[in-house]
This record gives sequence, structure tokens and C-alpha cells, in this order.
Amino acid sequence: MAPSPPPPRRAALLLAALLLLVAGSAPGATATGVFQVRRKFPVGVGGGAAGANISALRAHDGTRHGRLLATADLPLGGLGLPTDTGLYYTEVRLGTPPKRFYVQVDTGSDILWVNCITCDQCPHKSGLGLDLTLYDPKASSTGSTVMCDQGFCADTFGGRLPKCSANVPCEYSVTYGDGSSTVGSFVNDALQFDQVTGDGQTQPANASVIFGCGAQQGGDLGSSSQALDGILGFGEANTSMLSQLATAGKVKKIFAHCLDTIKGGGIFAIGDVVQPKVKTTPLVADKPHYNVNLKTIDVGGTTLELPADIFKPGEKRGTIIDSGTTLTYLPELVFKKVMLAVFNKHQDITFHDVQDFLCFEYSGSVDDGFPTLTFHFEDDLALHVYPHEYFFPNGNDVYCVGFQNGALQSKDGKDIVLMGDLVLSNKLVVYDLENRVIGWTDYNCSSSIKIKDDKTGKTSTVNSHDLSSGSKFHWHMPLVLLLVTIVCSYLIG
Repeated sequence: MAPSPPPPRRAALLLAALLLLVAGSAPGATATGVFQVRRKFPVGVGGGAAGANISALRAHDGTRHGRLLATADLPLGGLGLPTDTGLYYTEVRLGTPPKRFYVQVDTGSDILWVNCITCDQCPHKSGLGLDLTLYDPKASSTGSTVMCDQGFCADTFGGRLPKCSANVPCEYSVTYGDGSSTVGSFVNDALQFDQVTGDGQTQPANASVIFGCGAQQGGDLGSSSQALDGILGFGEANTSMLSQLATAGKVKKIFAHCLDTIKGGGIFAIGDVVQPKVKTTPLVADKPHYNVNLKTIDVGGTTLELPADIFKPGEKRGTIIDSGTTLTYLPELVFKKVMLAVFNKHQDITFHDVQDFLCFEYSGSVDDGFPTLTFHFEDDLALHVYPHEYFFPNGNDVYCVGFQNGALQSKDGKDIVLMGDLVLSNKLVVYDLENRVIGWTDYNCSSSIKIKDDKTGKTSTVNSHDLSSGSKFHWHMPLVLLLVTIVCSYLIG
């Protein structure tokens, strides 16, 4: 058995709030764009030896869950490593001529930063098998430094900075409770992405963006075991990457993901999804991320008897959709009620602890032997979670429970429902930020979806791909940058 993972750590308040701003082209007709995305963790968490990857999964969620409940708007990675904040990373191309950078996709934060040529202690190699690149603004014909007396800097920090004078760069500094940090200055340069032009076809498109040029990474961000070139913020705030592209008239503020646990990989798309249609529920107002109103939970068709206000949104309460978290966290009372109902017909099962996971032996089909759970949300939207989605295999005939008691993860998060990757997989999830709704439907994530190009009115197919197969980073698929690490921080006073 592998050693137990470290306990969750909460990120401290960010020392500086970092914002992005679109610069350059004026808004125009929107289109659809894509980035190539790769999954970090392999399909089948428990594949191979029992407990082989549980430590990584647990550490990933533990740190993320702690950050989620901190007073932090821009988290930068589980255990300080960019790749620990989510399950996927992508390739972006910056500058002219464009150079490739591998960045953690983070839909909960709102800036893009990459390691700069002047970076001190930045890793040059990655344990993930990637060739890392340092961004050099002087090597790009379209790159320029953002100065502290420019409007972007004043807007970012709420006014003109003290001691600001002409030709002084607009700097940023972010520090987290675990000691990880990034320091640097903002630059303006071209971002190149793949725009969908037809069924399975793309062409290069460009947008001018402001992003961080990291001069120094501290703590685990400076280590090389699982290093990437930086972090790509794709949250819902007006300063996120999605908002930048939308403001520049490049895309609509709508994206979707379909995470395939059957074959691996899946679909990620930016644009108006027209097929399949999904039913939606409103996003909770005045929340920075993807908060929804959960009403009731059914187990095997029977509604659990719970206090009427247990899912009511509020400070340190409510429900968050977060596909960057692997597991699902429930308030202690809810967790206990769900577990009793799930195992009601299997009271002879013997449980054992595997690195704090509740595990058991079962030789039959879990889908035949255990009940389906249904989460009911506002506006009659249901999320069906099947046994193979709330259990995960951990060796031969051994399964572990993917639900966790939130009270054991974080004191402040004991009353929050956090719904992660295991219950969102094998469903098409659509985030319509223009209409402030989110929706989903059970779906074959090995198939394809159709998205509409507002500029031409044309509907194009975006196919699924197994991102874990094939040689390193040689994919050619119309995947759109997105989701993966939804909700990286939950603002609690």
C-alpha cells in the first residue's frame, strides 16, 4: 500500500489580485475556437496495483478543496504544482512567430501567465515528459511590456500604483499559503488558437491578450517533477481567457465538455452547442464561479429525508460544479444518509480503509447491484449518477467510494456540496455564461457534438478523441480549450 497522502492545505489570501484585459481588435462576429487538451491522470484511477494512483488523486482533490474554501480568487495549483489543480493541460501558442507553451487549464482563475526568459529558478524540464519553453518578449515582433501608467494596470489594482512613473512595468505578485508564488510583469502579445471551420476542420486564429511574464516562481511552482510552462485562466470573470476571446469577437461566452471515462479523452468545445440539446439550471447570482441550487437527492428512486435548508446557498454553504475535482464532497449528514441508502441491500459487505478511502470487495456488476443516485436542481434539472460513476475500481474486484465526507476535508467546507469529475463524466456539460445557466445530459462522450458558428450560421461537428493514446502531443483534433478545472476558489468572507 502506498503511503497516505498529505492532509489538505488551505491557500492563504492572495497578496495581489491579478486581472487580464483584452487589447487589440474590436469586437465583431463570433466564431468557434479550439485548443488541444490532454488529460493528466490516466483513465481507471485504480488500474494496475491496488492503490497505485490514489495518493495522487487524493492529494489533487485535498489541496484543491482547501483552496476552494479559502479567500482566494486566483489559485495556482494543488500542492503548488500547476498540474495538481486539474486533470488536463493544453498547448497554447504565443508571440510572433508563435511559440508553443504547455499550460495548466484552469477555468476558475482569470489570468494567463507563462515562465519568462528572465525567470529565476524556473524548471527547464518536466517530469511529465514535456519540453518546456521560456517566453521572450523581445523575440516576438508583436510583444510589448505593459507599463504601470497604462489603463490596464490602474484597472487591475484599483487605481494608479504608488511610485509609478513612465517606463516602469506593471508588475504582479501572488503568494499562497503553502509557500508557492509567482512574480513577474504583464506583457501584451498575440495568442494563436484553432478556429473551427468545418466538420473536424480548423484554421489558425489570433487575438491580442495581456498575460503575465513570470520572472520568479517559488515553492513547488519552481520544481520540475510535474512542471508546465504556466497556467491558463479560463474562469467566468470578465478578465478570463474566455471573456477575452469573447470581447475580441472571437467566440461566444459558451463552452462545453464531455469527459469520457470509457475510452479516455472526450470533447471540449467553445461555442453555441446546438446538438445535443441540454436542459439547464440557473447559476447562482453574485458568485464568482459555477454555483447552482441543489434541491433534493434520490437514491434508487427514494428521496432522502434531509433538512429543508441543507442545500441553501449562502456563506460557506451551497453547491459547486467543479470538474477539476475528481471526487464529490457532501456535508456529513448528507454523506451518511447517502451511504446508508447505497449499501442498504449489502449489509454483509466488509469495508476496509485504503488511504482514507472507503473500499470493499465485490465480484459482480456494481451497476446491477447498487442504486442510481439522482441529484435534483432548480428548474427540474436532474443529474443521474450511476454506480460505476460514484465507485471507482482499485484492483481486482475492489471498489472505492467516490463520495467524501466534506467535514473531514475542511472545517469551513463541511456544509458545501462539491460535485467533481466522477459524477460529471459521461455527460455533456454546457456552460452558457451569456444566459447565466449551466446544463447537462447523459451522453456518449466517445461520439461528437455540433456547435454553431455565429459568423456564418454554419453548424460544425466537434469529435471526441482519446487524448491518452498516441505519441506525445501529436494530436490533430478539434478540441476546444476548456474546462477541466472548474472553480478553483470559492470566495468566503
